[in-house]
Amino acid sequence: MRLIDSHCHLDDDRFDERRSEVIAAAADVGVTRMIVPATSANRWEKLKLVCAHHDGLYAAYGLHPMFIEQHQAIHLRELDEWLEREAPVAVGECGLDFFHTRVDEKWQKQLFQEQLQLADNHRLPVIIHARKAMDEVISLLRRQGRQGGVIHSFAGSEQQARQLYDLGFKLGISATLSFERARKLRAVVALMPLDALLLESDAPDQPGASHRGQQNMPAYIVEHLQTMAELRQLDIADLAAALTRNTESLFKL
Repeated sequence: MRLIDSHCHLDDDRFDERRSEVIAAAADVGVTRMIVPATSANRWEKLKLVCAHHDGLYAAYGLHPMFIEQHQAIHLRELDEWLEREAPVAVGECGLDFFHTRVDEKWQKQLFQEQLQLADNHRLPVIIHARKAMDEVISLLRRQGRQGGVIHSFAGSEQQARQLYDLGFKLGISATLSFERARKLRAVVALMPLDALLLESDAPDQPGASHRGQQNMPAYIVEHLQTMAELRQLDIADLAAALTRNTESLFKL
């Protein structure tokens, strides 16, 4: 069984003392490739070095909305240069996050729209963070005419999922699925076309039900893969193969 973790932050400082161990543990369960999205401009260089040092890691560069206070207009110009020079697999992590406040909504939307444009210019998919902002993200994607990317750690409704699918987007399914209370997400996973879905950890964040309170690991995606297989009534190996094809297709691996 071959798997790709479509979203993990292996450049995170929390992995510094055991990054090789984490990658080896993932390989032991078949997770041999991982997409590593950026958060802020001051971390792009480290992300680049981490991906260069380990086989099977693929970099994406972007400006994450949760770090909005760090982003400056000059970073968009620098991002354009990085995308041209480094040939990453995607632009991201970008998007909108209105979980705590909407005070910076205008700047968030400007950064998001400009990153969507950069992705178009460089013919790259986008990795989108959408927290308490799914309708706004869908609206901006429609306005921009953007097609191609993934909504990371999807947590919306079936209606929103189908709107995104119609726009050419895939849904990143995280270990949130492992919690029995995640009924809305479980329904989405059961009902959406199989080619709409990707598998992700978001490590070191978002651990699943069996690792609550622990640091998340890419190896753990096999656990919510099992939940996905049960929800869709599919053989786990067949599902793994389909999700791997989806990820390869989106990121041109």
